[in-house]
Amino acid sequence: MSEERSKISLRSGGKRKNRPTISAPRQISAPIPQDNGMPQPPQPPPGATMADEPRTMRPRPPPPGGKTSDLVKKRYSTRFGHMPTDFDPSSNPMPALPDFEKYIQAQIGPPPSRGGDAGGLGPAGREPPRVDIRTLRDPNFAPEQYVAEVLGEATEDEIRDYEDALKQLKARAAADLQQNVYQNRTQFIKISKEAEKLKGEMRTLRNLMSELKTNTTALRASSNSADGSGGLGPEFSMSKRDRRSSITDRTALWSAQMQTLYKTVEGSQKFLPNSQGRHVVQNAGPWVELDNATYKSRRSMQIFLLNDHLLIASRKKRKVDAPGADARGPMTKLVADRCWHLLDVEVVDMAGTGDSSNGRNKLADAIMVRGGGQNESFIYRTEKPEDPEKTTLMLNIRKTVEELRRNLQSERDATNKAKETINYFASRDPGLLQKTELLETLSDIKDMLIEVDGKQQNLRWVESQMDELDINIALQQIEPAVARIEMLKNLASGLKNNMIAQDFISFKVDERCARLATLVVRELMNSHNDQKKTKRNVTWLVRLGFEDRAREAYLEARSEVIQKRSRQCIFQGDLHLYIWEISFVYFTVIRNTVICFQSCFPPPMMSACVKWAKEEVDAFNVILARQLSSAEEGGEVWTECVNRAKEHASMLSDVGLDFRNLVGRNVGTSATVSGGAPVGLGLS
Repeated sequence: MSEERSKISLRSGGKRKNRPTISAPRQISAPIPQDNGMPQPPQPPPGATMADEPRTMRPRPPPPGGKTSDLVKKRYSTRFGHMPTDFDPSSNPMPALPDFEKYIQAQIGPPPSRGGDAGGLGPAGREPPRVDIRTLRDPNFAPEQYVAEVLGEATEDEIRDYEDALKQLKARAAADLQQNVYQNRTQFIKISKEAEKLKGEMRTLRNLMSELKTNTTALRASSNSADGSGGLGPEFSMSKRDRRSSITDRTALWSAQMQTLYKTVEGSQKFLPNSQGRHVVQNAGPWVELDNATYKSRRSMQIFLLNDHLLIASRKKRKVDAPGADARGPMTKLVADRCWHLLDVEVVDMAGTGDSSNGRNKLADAIMVRGGGQNESFIYRTEKPEDPEKTTLMLNIRKTVEELRRNLQSERDATNKAKETINYFASRDPGLLQKTELLETLSDIKDMLIEVDGKQQNLRWVESQMDELDINIALQQIEPAVARIEMLKNLASGLKNNMIAQDFISFKVDERCARLATLVVRELMNSHNDQKKTKRNVTWLVRLGFEDRAREAYLEARSEVIQKRSRQCIFQGDLHLYIWEISFVYFTVIRNTVICFQSCFPPPMMSACVKWAKEEVDAFNVILARQLSSAEEGGEVWTECVNRAKEHASMLSDVGLDFRNLVGRNVGTSATVSGGAPVGLGLS
C-alpha cells in the first residue's frame, strides 16, 4: 500500500502525457446537469401527472474517478464567487440612510390589529382620531373647534377610544404634577430648615464678635488708664468686697449711689428718675465750660457719667445768710444743668483742633458734647491741665455706649425673634391669625420643650411632624396620616401641665384632621358600593372622630343610588311591570345598605340606618300612590301592584326589618288628597 501511495503524487505529472484540465471557478445559478455522456430520460409534458408518467428505472450513478482526481477535488474543493457584473469599486461602501421625516411627523398610535384595516385606517378609509399633545398645550386652544374637527366624523368606538386616551393622558399629567409638588415641597422644607440653622449660627457668630470687641476695648482701656478708680468721692468709692458681692448687694449698692447723687446734685432726680439697673459709672470731677466762639471760660461744671446718661451739674455758691442754711456745710453746691442720653449725643476729644499758645494747645484737655434735641454743642475743659480724668471719662463713655448698643441690639433681636416666630407660625397656618390668645404667646413657646417618648423636643419638632402629615395627605396616604394624627392627639392630651403647647398642637392637628376627613368622605361616597372599601373608609373616619359625618355621607350616597336606579325604570304602559321594577330597586338597595351598614358601622349607630330605611319606604309609598291614582282602589290591578310591592318588601326580613305593613299604607288617601295634581312617573 505504501508503495502504491508513493507512486501517486501531484508532482509526477511530468511523466504523464495527458494531464487533467481544471477549469476556473464559476458562479452556480442552476443545478449542474449530471450527464456524463449518459442519455437523460424524456421530460413529461407540463400538464402530465405522476400517474401518467411511465415508470422508469433510476439511472445508476457513474463510477468514481481515479485516485488522482479525488486528490485534486479535495485540494480545490473551496470555491470563491465572482463579483457581480454591476459592482463599482469606487462607490461608497455604506448605503445612504432613508428619509426619517415621515416617521418623525407621524403620530404615535396603537399598532393596527390583525383583523383591522391596513395602515391603521378606520372603516371609512380614514385614520382614527388621535390625541395631539401639542394642540392641547397651545395657549389659544379652542375646545369646541377642536372637538368638531377631530371627532366630527368619528364613530362611537373611535370616540370611546379617544376618551380613554384623554383619561390616560390626564392621569399621567396628574401623577407628574403630584410628583413635582412632593419633590418641590420636600426641597422647600429642607432649604427652610437649613436657612433657619444658618440664621441661628450667624446670630451666634455676631454675638461672639460683639463680645470680642467689648473685651478688646476693655483691655485697651485697662492698659491705657493709669487710674481706673472712679466715683463720686469717698461716698461712692467701691471696695474689692463690693465688687465681689452678689447681685442683690450690687443692686443695693447702685440704689445707694443714686440716693447719694440725688442728695449731692440738686435737681438731678428730675432728669434721672430712679429705675432698675441705673447706677453711676464715674464722677469726672470739676470741669470748666468754654465759649464755643472764643474758647473763654464761662462757669465751673462737674460731669457725672451714668450707665445710660451723661449729667452736667453747675457749681454755684451757697447762700450762707439764707434762712435755714447750714453754716457748717460747703461753700458751693451742685445743681443739675443738662442731661443727655448717651445714644443721643456724641462726645468728641478736642485735642489738636485748637490754636496753640505758649507751646501748648488750649483745647488739649477739652471735650465737645454735641447733639441732643436741638443739635447744640458744648465744650468742657478740665480745671487741671493734663488731668487723667479726661482720658478715663472718654474710655468709660466708649465702653458704656458699646454696652448700651449691645443691649439695645439684644432687645431688638428678641423682638425680631418674637416677630419671626409669629410670622413663621402664622405663615404656615393662616388660620392661626384668628386665635388671638394663642398668637400672643407664640413668642414664648418657640423655645418651649415638650417630652416625647422620654426625649425633650421643641415645637419645631412638632412642625416637622406637621410637614410629614401634610405630605401624607397630599399623597393620599391615609393610613400613615391617620396614625400620625392619633399620635399627635395623644401627645397633646398628655401635656396637661403645658396648656399653651397643648392648645397649639391641638389647633394644628384639628385643622389637618378636618382636611383629611374631607378627603376620606369623598372617597367613601365614590366607593360606597364596595363593602370592603366602605368598611376601611368608615374605620378611618371613626378613628379621626368623624363617625357622624361618615354615616351621613354613606346614607346620602345610597339615597342617590336609589334615585338614580329608579329613574332608569321606564314606564311603557304596563303599570304592573313598572311597579315591580320600582319596588325591586327600592327594597333591594335598602336591604344591601342595611347589610353593609351593620358590618361597617358601630352597633349604636344602627338606629340612624333604620330611620333612613323608613324614610325611603315612605318615599316609595308616595311613588306608589301617584301611580295607582288612576287605578280603582281594591281592583285587580291595584291589588296586584300592592301585593307585588309587599312581596319585595319581605326581602327586608333578611336583615331584621319588617316594613310590609308600611308598604301601601294610605295609598288611597294620598291619591284622594292629590287628586288635582298631575299624574306622571312619580319621580321628583
